[in-house]
Amino acid sequence: MTSWVGLSAAEIAAAVREKRATPREVVAEHLARIERLDGRIGAFRTVRAEAALAEADEVAARPDLDGLPLAGVPVAVKDNLAVRGESTRLGSAATPDTPAADDHVTVARLRAAGAVVVGLTNVPELCVFGTTEGVHGTARNPWDTSRTAGGSSGGSAAAVAAGMVPIALGNDGMGSLRIPAANCGLVTIKPGHGVVPAGIGNGDWFGMSENGPLATTVRDARLMLAVLADSEVARGAVDTVRRIAVSVRSPLAGVAVSRPYAGAVREAAQVLAGAGHRVLRADPPYPMSLGVTAVRHWTAGTAVDAVGLDPRRLTRRTRVHAAVGRRFVDGVRTGAGRERLRERLEPFFAEHDVLLTPALARRSPRAVPWHERGWMRNVLANSAYSPMTPPWNLTGWPAMAVPFGTLPSGAPCAVQLVGRPGSEAALLDLAEQIERSRPWRRTTDSELG
Repeated sequence: MTSWVGLSAAEIAAAVREKRATPREVVAEHLARIERLDGRIGAFRTVRAEAALAEADEVAARPDLDGLPLAGVPVAVKDNLAVRGESTRLGSAATPDTPAADDHVTVARLRAAGAVVVGLTNVPELCVFGTTEGVHGTARNPWDTSRTAGGSSGGSAAAVAAGMVPIALGNDGMGSLRIPAANCGLVTIKPGHGVVPAGIGNGDWFGMSENGPLATTVRDARLMLAVLADSEVARGAVDTVRRIAVSVRSPLAGVAVSRPYAGAVREAAQVLAGAGHRVLRADPPYPMSLGVTAVRHWTAGTAVDAVGLDPRRLTRRTRVHAAVGRRFVDGVRTGAGRERLRERLEPFFAEHDVLLTPALARRSPRAVPWHERGWMRNVLANSAYSPMTPPWNLTGWPAMAVPFGTLPSGAPCAVQLVGRPGSEAALLDLAEQIERSRPWRRTTDSELG
């Protein structure tokens, strides 16, 4: 008997299209794994077991089954995107437990492609922080359950890394796809602005937040991105030579990159040079004010999302974050700070096609009740381990996290690829070359305890 758990989304969809598997048996096997493992991992806020099986049968009965790119593939959805018939809680006690009348457009596109939504995944309150814990649960890294899966798409990343689903939907406003993907050994891409419909929260954090895939392979990330974008993500020519800048410098002053992450970048650079690309060391001209710009936008986004919620039901760190951000909302809304950053960085990307950096500065914090700790302690912890991601939300340019090598603990290490607008296909091509040189693997049952 074939086990569908552990196979890629592309492999599962092919088996369903070819009638070697039914959507029900694929979904049922993944639901059984969720039931067995999620008590230790904490990936899901809610699991749609009965609804998912019924929807799997509906997929099986579709007349266009043999043409569905995600036929029968179980998918998890981050709990800040509407799923018809389910509430959207955003990791908070302050949000209403009211079922959504309609799917978010990205969820609708996944379902139209044949995917089956098995559940909604845990997030930090209002998707603010780079760790995932709160009143609805704590998402742990399947590679080391003493550590956070990251955030804010932490539950979605944990679900994929633990083999509970082959792919998951998340989003990224300051690194919220790339941070948990890097922690959990996954591939993700934050597409550039406008490639995938956003509609996240109250204004997409001023246009910085983008929806995107979490997957175990570049092939699955490319496949899911094509569905989300409703367009093909074409591959480049095999012999395309790209100009790749390599930098291990942190964008945030005073934050250093640890040796394992710096080493991973240097090794990945050698892989790309060996593939024929023009690779050279070059640091982007990050402004000294970047940290201040990032904090203003980060807090202002939360201030807007918190409007209308009972502050007494928000955690203290969220209340403080929103209070700090209220003074910046009007200035951030103009977009002037983001435009200045783009103007400063555009000449660098005119000279280089792609930037290769560490995905993180160090391993993720411990999985502890960060939501019960003070605001400044959370901000410092987040900034210390994930300084590499925010610039590319501020610019609105595409960026990927790709697993590469291991940390001393045996958990995954990862690198980041960044490109100019419209370079999603080029980033995925380079990620495939990195992946071929050192394929990553899933966690095993024994590693999950």
